Amino acid sequence: MLTQAHIYIKGDVIGVGMRGWVRVHAKSLNVTGWARNVFNKPDLFGKSGGVEAILQGSKRAIDDLVDLVKKNGTIGHIHDVEVYYQDPKEIFEDFLIRKSESFLHK
Repeated sequence: MLTQAHIYIKGDVIGVGMRGWVRVHAKSLNVTGWARNVFNKPDLFGKSGGVEAILQGSKRAIDDLVDLVKKNGTIGHIHDVEVYYQDPKEIFEDFLIRKSESFLHK
């Protein structure tokens, strides 16, 4: 059964390769979806922004990926990872890095 999680990665995670790191590990776990930098939600991420991602795959694969993100000691400095499971609204065939959501798109 397909599971989807919407995650928010908080901390010093912009400009350090976090989206690419998540993509590499997502592909290795057969997880699809997307990741993007977000700069326009200071109430959620703080002033420096954060990384938002949609993950699709088996519940175990998603949980494994979230655990990897939480334990990541090589890319940035993660303060928190919020995870929200939800019903998929669209199905992703690959894991993409999406264009950043910036201050210009409020």
